[in-house]
Amino acid sequence: MQANHPCSSSPTPGGLWLPLVTPFRDGVLDEASLRRLVRHYAAREIDGLILAATTGEGMTLDEAEVERLVAITTGEMVVAGRRLPLFLGISGSDTRKVVKALEHSAAWPIDGYLVTCPYYTRPSQEGMIRHFSALAESTALPMMIYNIPYRTGVNLGNAAMLELAARPTIVGVKDCSADMAQSLDLLRHKPPGFAVLTGEDALFHTMLAGGADGGITASAHVGTGAFAAVHRLLRQGDASGALTAWHAIADLPRLLFTEPSPAPIKHWLWRAGLIDSPEVRLPMVPVSDGLAGRIDRELERLRATGLDGAGR
Repeated sequence: MQANHPCSSSPTPGGLWLPLVTPFRDGVLDEASLRRLVRHYAAREIDGLILAATTGEGMTLDEAEVERLVAITTGEMVVAGRRLPLFLGISGSDTRKVVKALEHSAAWPIDGYLVTCPYYTRPSQEGMIRHFSALAESTALPMMIYNIPYRTGVNLGNAAMLELAARPTIVGVKDCSADMAQSLDLLRHKPPGFAVLTGEDALFHTMLAGGADGGITASAHVGTGAFAAVHRLLRQGDASGALTAWHAIADLPRLLFTEPSPAPIKHWLWRAGLIDSPEVRLPMVPVSDGLAGRIDRELERLRATGLDGAGR
């Protein structure tokens, strides 16, 4: 693919970003379902897409699949007439390999990266500062840090985060620190041009009300319009309306994260007709029969209220 970064000069990330699932069928990338998904969400009130991150099962994708995923997504956005900012999920514990991944994808039609803190090796704060500094120096595209210590085993503290935020290409963080005091302290001290987007679906309203710039929200595959309404109403100063909108979907994250993500979301999307299979790749497994029944009943309940449960 040739270089094409139409959104790379976009402002600081904010609003509702969707970490898109990667549909599979019979062990391979399901291109027909992917095209359907992109067209569907391009018509919704979202502000950006993340590909090949945690929800997109990025660690199970090979390089050719990731490149194909990017090509299809950007192509379908052109067809849909809406070019959303597109960030690519990157992870790894060897700085040299992550730099090579950035260099390998430099010519792809993406607008930035979401880069996970190094996992398993548990580097020091100084080690992570040097890691992300090296990555920032290897790409001209904007980068968001993904801080999720309960997956990686290491927490990027606010002092290190703010030092990295001074770099012009490090434009924000997907905050899954699971420490509300840390998150709120970061919101108080973050510099202009550095975005804090919550990655904790259940805390979407709480973090926005506390000053977060938005969220990267897997549950918004289902409640897209309602999640967008929470963000929009808070920005408009309608705290009461935003809280009412949130109460309508507050139970969704709990349901969709009852078992390891993205299996519950994929089951919902399959039952809603947006993807042709709920298939996930090992070590992920399909949802249990019990959870499948709960999801099916909730989908039918939404349909009975005039919604189809497919992201409206």
